[in-house]
Amino acid sequence: METIDDYNFSGHKALIRVDFNVPMNANLQITDDTRIRAAIPTIRKVLSDGGSVILMSHLGRPKNGPEDKFSLKHIVPHLSKLLKLNVSFADDCIGESAQVAAADLLSGEVLLLENVRFYKEEEKGDKEFARKLASLGDVYVNDAFGTAHRAHASTTIIAEFFPNDKMFGYVMANELENINRILNETERPFTAIMGGAKVSDKILLIDRLIDKVDYLLIGGGMSYTFAKALGGSIGKSLVEEDKLDEALKIIDKAKAKGMQLILPKDSIIADAFANNAKIATSPNNAIPDGWMGMDIGEETIKEFSEIIKKSKAILWNGPVGVFEMSNFSHGTRAVADAIVDATANGSFSLIGGGDSAAAINQFKLADKVSYVSTGGGALLEYIEGKDLPGVEAILNETKDAKQEITINSGNE
Repeated sequence: METIDDYNFSGHKALIRVDFNVPMNANLQITDDTRIRAAIPTIRKVLSDGGSVILMSHLGRPKNGPEDKFSLKHIVPHLSKLLKLNVSFADDCIGESAQVAAADLLSGEVLLLENVRFYKEEEKGDKEFARKLASLGDVYVNDAFGTAHRAHASTTIIAEFFPNDKMFGYVMANELENINRILNETERPFTAIMGGAKVSDKILLIDRLIDKVDYLLIGGGMSYTFAKALGGSIGKSLVEEDKLDEALKIIDKAKAKGMQLILPKDSIIADAFANNAKIATSPNNAIPDGWMGMDIGEETIKEFSEIIKKSKAILWNGPVGVFEMSNFSHGTRAVADAIVDATANGSFSLIGGGDSAAAINQFKLADKVSYVSTGGGALLEYIEGKDLPGVEAILNETKDAKQEITINSGNE
């Protein structure tokens, strides 16, 4: 398989699947452009070779065809600014307007197609729809790690039409390289921090990590399911009653493996799910009735920070409190600061996508950790050991081949 660095795009029209599914406010202004910025080096590589670029992406979850708020036309001004050139836009991703725009594209030019999810065929993985997309370019580059776990037309099926001219862009290659590094070439101690609301979302992930890590720190809403499973009182904190047995199994497995599973000792609690609620501190297993856990407490912050700072490899997936509310962001910020300190001392830190990436960006610390993943669900499934259709479609090789992916960052 050729890499983007081995390929000369001169005279070629590169059809690049990017992940421009970015958050927008009510005025349709982009509130976090991380995913767009991540794709810029791949686009520039094609242009610098003398090729042209046709970009495909989805945005949001349109239900019944085109909707203005999900139109990728809202991305064009910002993308043009980042690339320092005028990006043209096709108001369809297949059909005459897309075909004409793609046919007229000259070397050094960039075309953005309309949202592929305006067609139900995209998510169904429809082969004829994929063929129509494929007809627009002569080389396929998948750079959308965030959707690599979906067997959609533009992320997976389309690769069949480019048997000899398909490859990963820099985002995809860097994601796989960094995840493989933390899973397979890890210095010790290796610490994973798992947060977020639900144990059920992370069971497979935790199960896999127990075999890999030295320390597993659990925070966020999911920690109260563990606290209740161990017989604690958690007030009206978030809990998954049907996962109490599962939590105990995880605790038992960690003990059997000799892995340190660290649960919060104390919590910042509130009498309502609101930033202006009454606030107190409580042991994690003795939260009063009518109160709920909203963040890890100072004792837990101290313990978590000490473990993180002595770790040589760190994987963080999920905030440890309701960081979107300023009064409950302290714990998540402290975890981020500890990871930054460890990284400065030579540790390798991988920040999982989704809310962890949002937190590290909110705190403006993304450039002080080793790598911030752009993929939420895709990252989790890859770490769980699942094959990602978007990856397999490019590789067409054995699972073991995934360990061999190396590529430069595209930032040289």
